[in-house]
Amino acid sequence: MDLRTANTAINVAIETANGLGVKFCIAVMDSGVNLVAFNRMDGGRVGTIDVAMKKAKTSALFALESGVLGTMTLPGKPVYGLEHSNGGLITFPGGVPIKNGSGEFIGSIGVSGGTVEDDLVVAKAA
Repeated sequence: MDLRTANTAINVAIETANGLGVKFCIAVMDSGVNLVAFNRMDGGRVGTIDVAMKKAKTSALFALESGVLGTMTLPGKPVYGLEHSNGGLITFPGGVPIKNGSGEFIGSIGVSGGTVEDDLVVAKAA
């Protein structure tokens, strides 16, 4: 994940967000779980900064959509309590892996600010 790729993902996410009329925070991390780029849209809620970053972190750590982990972390499920590991994770939708043209995992994007459904739409658009 380089800065150009991360900024492209953020710009696509912002275009999608503008179409929804919602203000989001958008975080992009590389495959090593390092923040590469971040944007809080004008009017985006401050509380969504941490959520967007943790969604991206969750997706980067496991190379999965954050929401996929949600069904696996419920009481009685295989990885119950996982969200308490790694300094705190988010296991609901809005964190999505990013792959390059060869299909290799290069990082993730995390989006927060709307409904979890809208967060996922914006993340997947990027």
